[in-house]
Amino acid sequence: MKSIDGRAVPLSTYKGKVLLIVNVASKCGYTPQYKALEAVYRKYKDRGLVVMGFPANDFLWQEPGTDAEIAAFCKRDYDVTFPMFSKISVLGSGKAPLYGYLTSGEANRSTSGMIKWNFTKFLVDGEGRPMARFGPGTKPDSAGVTAAIEKALGR
Repeated sequence: MKSIDGRAVPLSTYKGKVLLIVNVASKCGYTPQYKALEAVYRKYKDRGLVVMGFPANDFLWQEPGTDAEIAAFCKRDYDVTFPMFSKISVLGSGKAPLYGYLTSGEANRSTSGMIKWNFTKFLVDGEGRPMARFGPGTKPDSAGVTAAIEKALGR
């Protein structure tokens, strides 16, 4: 994948880490979830969780900015320190391979299916297997997400 600042980042960099992968957008009603995503990241990062933000402009053009504009917005408005990546597509023929894998059901049928909106969350174990999927309306710091993260981290 490509980081939001243009560096190539092999996903193997995160082997052994629990990942919370989220398709994000700056002009969505769920955009305030950035605050909770950052809080979850800060709470669990020393225990092995990495939150990963993937901007996508697939839903009503709610992520129109350039990577530089998105990065500036995230830092300025939400003090985001978790890894952010270059804008991708999570739908259709241009879907990023990562999202193709997450939504295919290949590794976990319960996480399969089309992405329906921004801020869909996937919890992935240290071996790269999707463990859980949470809809856009589920807050990143909700009891269900927190319990799944705790379980994934083995604590």
